[in-house]
Amino acid sequence: MSVAMMGALEQGLLFAVMALGVYLTFRILNFPDLTVDGSFALGGAMSATLITGGTHPVLATLVATGVGALAGAFTGVLTTKGKINGLLAGILTMIALYSINLRIMGKSNVPLLRETTLYSLAKDVSIPDFTVQGITFFSGVALLFLVGVLILKGVLDYFLHSDLGLDLRATGDNPTMIRSYGVSTDGTLIMGLALSNALVALSGALIAQYQGFGDVNMGIGMIIIGLASVIIGEVVVGDKSIMRATLAVIIGSLLYRFVIAYALRIGLSPGDMKLMTALLVIIALTLPNVLRGMNKHLLVIGKGGNKSC
Repeated sequence: MSVAMMGALEQGLLFAVMALGVYLTFRILNFPDLTVDGSFALGGAMSATLITGGTHPVLATLVATGVGALAGAFTGVLTTKGKINGLLAGILTMIALYSINLRIMGKSNVPLLRETTLYSLAKDVSIPDFTVQGITFFSGVALLFLVGVLILKGVLDYFLHSDLGLDLRATGDNPTMIRSYGVSTDGTLIMGLALSNALVALSGALIAQYQGFGDVNMGIGMIIIGLASVIIGEVVVGDKSIMRATLAVIIGSLLYRFVIAYALRIGLSPGDMKLMTALLVIIALTLPNVLRGMNKHLLVIGKGGNKSC
């Protein structure tokens, strides 16, 4: 596998953590959370600032995850207690986080090139590459990332099948019904948004350490990338169960990164990537409907032919 495709694989696994967070809000909670762009950058800003200040990268990443959860919870409080429209609440939090991220970093960009990060620690583990007949399918770092993402997927699957997770799912599916059982939908919504943005901030912290810097603008467009991963994965893999849906999100994130890497490889400008993302989402959303319509049309034609016979 080429260096570009290996990089796309590694990035796809790290962005899959963010996509799982987007899946929680948009599919489980049925909530249009736009906090994602801000909380992703918040994770990167917090981890980069702490690491350059001498904090161990593991602790810095955990703190970044925690502040991401606080950002999500704040959006939840705005929409449940403040009675602000969910879409607007996410936008307000996202706007506020831009200034907060600047305050945290003290400048727009914090380099990590000479610092010890989780990525440098992962490389120091020296896990051998997975190679078949001279072709490297997974680098040692990618294997480590894969194991971490699969463990996170397993924990999330287990949580969503627990009593608390079922309350969370019911809040998105039928809030009136779950309230009749005495469950506070405000509480489950705040918890779900906190968990979602914790995952998003965790992804931001990992990406910042992977690319070697934290930037105040690194979260721009993350919500679209997350949605693209979710939708592409659902089209390719399906979402008939929670375990299958979370696997679909991870595969969707990988496919998205491979498409972007291939587009750059054939000569498209990096400035065209937002257009590529929009086209991918449009195709993923419309293709199933088009195919379904074609199948119905062919079925009608087939029945008509049978009657004429």
